[in-house]
Amino acid sequence: MTEKENPPDCTSPCFTSNLASDSSSFEPTCCYTLERIIDLTDEMAHLNELVLLHLEKCGGFTTHESYFSLVQPVLDQLEVEIGIRYQPGMTTTDLKLVVQDWIDCEIAKHHKFR
Repeated sequence: MTEKENPPDCTSPCFTSNLASDSSSFEPTCCYTLERIIDLTDEMAHLNELVLLHLEKCGGFTTHESYFSLVQPVLDQLEVEIGIRYQPGMTTTDLKLVVQDWIDCEIAKHHKFR
């Protein structure tokens, strides 16, 4: 008897490949990291804007470890939001709108509390 193959264990939400065009839908073939999703959606500069606002609010950072301790919760929240709002059949454009909307809302919160 052979062992059954287990799917990859991902801490990130599972998204799929077949990302050749904005209108292509995802097929459940692999798990993407948050970094890959940000690359696919071309939202790195936008996310960086939010990260810089967050770092400014927290008074900056002094070490590599303190940077990640300040930034990681922001990235975790985005990952959760993607996991909640992801639906089968979403296109790259749909996913971009999810990421873009969340970042815009978080930036607006930072400006509201200044």
